[in-house]
Amino acid sequence: MKWLRRKPTIITAVGLVVVLAVAATLWNVSGSRTFQFFGELVNRVETTEKVVALTFDDGPDPAGAQQVLDLLDQERVKATFFLIGRDLEKHPELGRKIADAGHEIGNHTYHHERMVGVLPSTVAGEIEDTDAQIRRTGYTGEIHFRPPNGKKLFALPHYLSEHHRKTIMWDVEPDSAGTPTAAQIEQDVLDRTRPGSIILLHPMYASRDQTRQALKPVIGELKERGYRFVTVSALLAGA
Repeated sequence: MKWLRRKPTIITAVGLVVVLAVAATLWNVSGSRTFQFFGELVNRVETTEKVVALTFDDGPDPAGAQQVLDLLDQERVKATFFLIGRDLEKHPELGRKIADAGHEIGNHTYHHERMVGVLPSTVAGEIEDTDAQIRRTGYTGEIHFRPPNGKKLFALPHYLSEHHRKTIMWDVEPDSAGTPTAAQIEQDVLDRTRPGSIILLHPMYASRDQTRQALKPVIGELKERGYRFVTVSALLAGA
């Protein structure tokens, strides 16, 4: 009789462990840089040619947009900006400057919230509202997508797959965790970059001055090493 009384408790405990294990696994999968359940994910391109895609997340924001654009112009580098819809709506003139300079503009959702455990309608709204803001800049090229914080699970990849769009991730991310110094950012990029890399930086907001300071030496040193900078679309096309 004691065993019968304890059995439900044991079953409940085992069930809880299983649920927690599944939840932890799914959370880890949601942040994977190399795997998703639906559609195509790209975190780098296999090539022997020394080409890399320089990409920026967030914004546009007055704190960093013009400084970044000026430097890219000086260095004659084209980059891919993954912009947030609400920031584009707030600063449309900055979006137009990015488009007018010939850079590629990607979609980073409208509200920059983690796209995990959300309804398909939420995913559609976040992407389509941001696409509309991007088109208002005058940008006419392909709009690639990057999930906020790299998080995606079921609804987001399924939507992208149904609309024949890739999930663009990265393999070099020197400033995603915290706010390292410019020297640390530069060294991390130089240590990790290889042919076909997609480099992620966050230079837009006021708190990201160290990233902005690192940008010029990063570009200069990679050029010295023989690297050429292209947009994500050009990298995917084998430029």
